[in-house]
Amino acid sequence: MTPGPTSTTFTRWLGAAVLVGMVWLVVFGLVISPDDRVQGEGVRIMYVHVPSAWLAYLAFIVTGIASACYLIPRTRSLTWDRIAGASAEIGVLFMGITLVTGSMWGHLSWNTYWTWDSRLTTTAFLFITYIGYLAVRGLGGSLQQRAKRSAVIALIAVLEVPLVHFSVTLWRPLHQDESVAKGELENLMLFSLFVGIIAFTLLYVWLLLHRQRVMSMEDAVAERGLDAAIAERRSEVAR
Repeated sequence: MTPGPTSTTFTRWLGAAVLVGMVWLVVFGLVISPDDRVQGEGVRIMYVHVPSAWLAYLAFIVTGIASACYLIPRTRSLTWDRIAGASAEIGVLFMGITLVTGSMWGHLSWNTYWTWDSRLTTTAFLFITYIGYLAVRGLGGSLQQRAKRSAVIALIAVLEVPLVHFSVTLWRPLHQDESVAKGELENLMLFSLFVGIIAFTLLYVWLLLHRQRVMSMEDAVAERGLDAAIAERRSEVAR
């Protein structure tokens, strides 16, 4: 499946929306939003940390759904496999950002970058699991073999997402409870966080579309050779 003029125009407008959202987030997160009464300016890490975690969760769930769609005979298509792989790559990237920003925030709050807290430990395990998923995708075999083995692993790995999310209630860790659900954030702080989640979600969709297209080209090269893939790309640009 190759993108036509309509999809290319859509991704350009989407990219513009992502840029606007990120600028908006920076202004609200660094300038307009107030300091926290306890954490002071350190709370501003939240505007990257929480949206990054949300994006990683979203990406891994999409990987699971796309993998299930590939395994169902009626909807089986390598497009679903590419969506799953692209989404997992994005999820790993932003889960890494989640761990880094969480460590920074932890140092400010707990005076340590890492502790074997249940939330931190399960998050790290989720991160490693999807690195393993990406490694499995890189093993040899046909595109169909890659898709099938990756889909099975993805459906197992996605079960870790609710485990990570609910770890703060299951084990009462050092990690703070869900502040949003408890209504502990001031209105402007909550709005700034909402802006961040929307901006990061748009960024996810933009990255997913572009990465899926690149993976489609890579599969075309693997199946038909480089010349055919280049010719296909030139024809879609010329439309």
